[in-house]
Amino acid sequence: MGSVQFADEARRIAETFVEARRESRGLPEFPGDIPAALDQAYAVQDHAIAFDGRPIGGWKVGRINPPRDGVDRLAGPIFTDCIVDARAGLEMPIFGEGFGAAEAEFLLRLRAAPPAGKTSFTEEEAADLIDAVHVGIEIASSPFPGINDHGPTATISDFGNNNGLVIGPEIKDWRAANIKAWPVELDINGERIGAATAETMLDGPVGAVRFLLELMAARGIALQAGQWVSSGAVTGVHPVKPGDLVTCRFGDGFDVECKITAS
Repeated sequence: MGSVQFADEARRIAETFVEARRESRGLPEFPGDIPAALDQAYAVQDHAIAFDGRPIGGWKVGRINPPRDGVDRLAGPIFTDCIVDARAGLEMPIFGEGFGAAEAEFLLRLRAAPPAGKTSFTEEEAADLIDAVHVGIEIASSPFPGINDHGPTATISDFGNNNGLVIGPEIKDWRAANIKAWPVELDINGERIGAATAETMLDGPVGAVRFLLELMAARGIALQAGQWVSSGAVTGVHPVKPGDLVTCRFGDGFDVECKITAS
């Protein structure tokens, strides 16, 4: 497909996904040709961000396993109006006719924008740009039920399969807390569904921030102070349905939960 043809296709895919999200309408099939490469998928995402128009309050990072063209992570926007603080009885929506999952994640907040023109970062440089780390839940959802069955380019095309972020308690001493070794558990309706540590997540939560800094520099997108980075599913991507109660436990005494609803 030529560059002009693909640009038109990217725009069609992006606008179809955004309109389906606005209308809480399912998409039984991927709306077009699935992008053949990561850069094409991010072109779709760029169109979708512009067409959607909402402010971005953070970015989700997810794993590509096995890696695609040597790249082992992907990213997608988290819109400000989809980011909420944890509270008793909190309800979080998924697309009832699409895909829905919950993920236990570490959430890292940027204290400052990265230096303009800088394209490569060490883990220490990434850590220095973080001013807070919380525990939380990413709500992964898409109008397309098969979003996770067609590889990373399909996922990237629809905002990285994100539909919300629950901000749980802050880890005050995160630099000294060795959060990569913390046990993390996720229950659905009181049943243990997943358990792991962040040591299984490539180079860990700060590594996810480092990846995002470099990816956004390459894409020409300016990250901003106060934006969140959701660092990737610690225990896995766990499908949920409306009515489910999701409870995540991190380390000793850091808990966050929400009830799933249909949008």
